[in-house]
Amino acid sequence: MGQFVCQGAMLQCSFGIAPSTFSVLDPSRPKCMNMAIGNIMDNKPMVNIPSFGMCQSMANPSVASATASAMGVLTPMPCTPVITAPWAPGAQVKMSNFPALLDNAKCMCNWGGQISVTMPGAIAPMTSGK
Repeated sequence: MGQFVCQGAMLQCSFGIAPSTFSVLDPSRPKCMNMAIGNIMDNKPMVNIPSFGMCQSMANPSVASATASAMGVLTPMPCTPVITAPWAPGAQVKMSNFPALLDNAKCMCNWGGQISVTMPGAIAPMTSGK
């Protein structure tokens, strides 16, 4: 089992230039190290998943248009994620009636980017068991 993804986790898109920070808006969620734990439905663009700076995907109409205007030279444009499906896979544990979000989950942007978790947000300390 992976680690729970919490408020403040770091995300990266395969077509984005910069990382972004995951947000959980429900303060009543269970917490890990005082950070709210996400679930698979925390996939709302610009709410849970902010911009990744600039987008480099030719499937993005603004990138395709700018690239065509630059005579075929890839021209990144501002990232505005378009996400229509939940994170997958989810955990067996539920958070607010949906599977909890683990750090191995992925989310797809409609422009072809794969969004992944690079740092889960709260890392529980290891114990020696003594």
